[in-house]
Amino acid sequence: MMNLAFITWNPDIFLFHIGSFGIRWYSLCWAVGLFSVYLLEHKLYKEQHIPEEKFDPLVFYCFFGILIGARLGHCLFYEPAYYLSHPLEMILPMKQDAVGSWHYTGYEGLASHGGTLGLIIALWLFVRKTGLKFVWVLDNIAIVTPVCACAIRLGNLMNSEIIGRPTDVPWAFIFERVDQLPRHPGQLYEALCYALFFGIHWYFYRRRPEKVGTGFFFGLCLTLIFTARIFIEYTKENQVDFENGMFLNMGQLLSIPFVLLGVWCMWRSRRAEEQK
Repeated sequence: MMNLAFITWNPDIFLFHIGSFGIRWYSLCWAVGLFSVYLLEHKLYKEQHIPEEKFDPLVFYCFFGILIGARLGHCLFYEPAYYLSHPLEMILPMKQDAVGSWHYTGYEGLASHGGTLGLIIALWLFVRKTGLKFVWVLDNIAIVTPVCACAIRLGNLMNSEIIGRPTDVPWAFIFERVDQLPRHPGQLYEALCYALFFGIHWYFYRRRPEKVGTGFFFGLCLTLIFTARIFIEYTKENQVDFENGMFLNMGQLLSIPFVLLGVWCMWRSRRAEEQK
């Protein structure tokens, strides 16, 4: 619905209810993203003639690696003082109120940088179990990762969270659950970038499949995603108060090492490709 030149945004965060139980749009986006990655990754493994039994555990490792890493990343990077004094709330999707009662809230706070670290650790454990080459596994998962990242950011949009800064651009969103100010739809910017990045990855994979196992796709994924994150952060509100007044906020600072690692991996992939 339009308000003057701006988009008024106030969707229900729940897709539907069954009694007191409800399915959130955010949860659905997570599920769709992970299922899409599963289908695409399965296609890659079949094309590369990897035995089915070595693929089956991958989803389990990825799901828990991303979820645990993203949760701990938010707690330790953005709100360490609170969560270190409430450690159970790091791992339980619940919060304790002032009188000591527990309430189910879901996981309120997931950090993409922590999710990336959690995924890398999970894949390292995966290759120890399966005997596959670590860099080969990283490259394959990197090709399809932007699909899940795009879905998650669309979930953030449905939740009206991670909002942008006030602006007068004609495509600004008014997030009614937050305030009446037109703001940058930072979540949508990221979602569109990640959709584009998946197209770039898929194009390079179809043109140069021999690069899988060199680290090129892993490096490309890190470089594209976290470079975009650095620039898009300038359109977004800071997530926590301590970021106010910082030249680079926490999201941007955490992105820099990933960009450097990505560039190094792409540079290193040239030598690895010569040795294949």
